[in-house]
Amino acid sequence: MLELHNVSKSYTGKKALQNINLQIPQGEIIGLFGENSAGKTTMMKCILGLLRYSGKITLDGEPITHKNIARISFATCEHSFFPGLSPKGHKEFYGEHFPKFSEKRFDSLMKFFELPMNKSLSSFSTGQKNQFEVILALSQGADYILMDEPFAGNDIFNREDFYKVLLGILEPNETVFLSTHLIEEVADFIGRAILIHKGEIIGDVSVMDLEEEGKDLVSYIKETYHYRSDRVSKALEELTGEE
Repeated sequence: MLELHNVSKSYTGKKALQNINLQIPQGEIIGLFGENSAGKTTMMKCILGLLRYSGKITLDGEPITHKNIARISFATCEHSFFPGLSPKGHKEFYGEHFPKFSEKRFDSLMKFFELPMNKSLSSFSTGQKNQFEVILALSQGADYILMDEPFAGNDIFNREDFYKVLLGILEPNETVFLSTHLIEEVADFIGRAILIHKGEIIGDVSVMDLEEEGKDLVSYIKETYHYRSDRVSKALEELTGEE
């Protein structure tokens, strides 16, 4: 179980996370939703120990250190690979440093995305770099796979196919924690939705529970965020109206 206990984080006096309490068991596919600067990336970086924070984050009751950090992987649009190295070089590096690294999954995903094995990552397009970032995160052998806007720069066909492949390859003990703005695309793919607003969790719901109540994820999110459907029309009236 990955747990966050009263986790807070500030940047120059401004709260980015406020008393976050969260339990993430293994075997879930979770969507993390929120506006820009809501705290999604900050939360993931705190889990990984990339940022200092107050509160406590534990994995099966233990602090996250070099002893268990390999159980968590991270796919980020900021990229965490070595740009001068080829995929083949990454495969060898990860195989040496991560005992549970899956060469079979790595090779299969490289083939699925049709990525070259021997070219430097610096020669890849933005979309290809993001695809490779996801491949590394999924092949590391981690129990918790954190993804922060991993599909930026990829077309809708690649994304839809990838969701289907992901559902097919995940093991029962693997958890995907996915931060994305593509709510409609992942609505049928995730089992749980967590909503964050100005550094606070304002919603945490099972998608199955929503369906039993006759609700859909997009409507739930709009309702929770108090989305005003007349916002655009009012703005246009002000912009185009006579003085």
